[in-house]
Amino acid sequence: MKIIVAIAENNAIGKAGDLLCHLPNDLKHFKELTTGATVVMGKKTFLSLPRRPLPNRRNIVLTRDTAFTYDQTEVAHSIEELQGMIQTDEQVFIIGGGEVYKQFMPYVDELQITHIHHTWDDADTFFPQIDPAEWQCVSNEYHEADEKHAYAYTFAVYTRK
Repeated sequence: MKIIVAIAENNAIGKAGDLLCHLPNDLKHFKELTTGATVVMGKKTFLSLPRRPLPNRRNIVLTRDTAFTYDQTEVAHSIEELQGMIQTDEQVFIIGGGEVYKQFMPYVDELQITHIHHTWDDADTFFPQIDPAEWQCVSNEYHEADEKHAYAYTFAVYTRK
């Protein structure tokens, strides 16, 4: 399993149920990596998607809400139930939100991080600290801000040591 997330310099990932900013290349990167894969997310993240379920992906929502259903979307009510559902899946991405990321940090072996070189003081959702004793950055690709991207950003991949 892998985590994919965009993180600000203060580990912020969202505010008021939405992304911090719109970076077209980050969205393109997300789509390239997750298309054809299984994506796992919490209910709030799923309901915040502008288009749901995400097309060309197996969508699984992790929620305690036993009444929750949605067309073309599978539901898991625990990490154990989810693990049974994804046993044979080649690529599984945890895509949010904050609580789901926290729960899955011990289970993933790769982090696909977009580091946004900016800080949002009004953010309300955060990513857990990446412990350098557990994770090593194996690649990074820096991009300057430009007319389509208000902030500089870096695509980075971390693997568990």
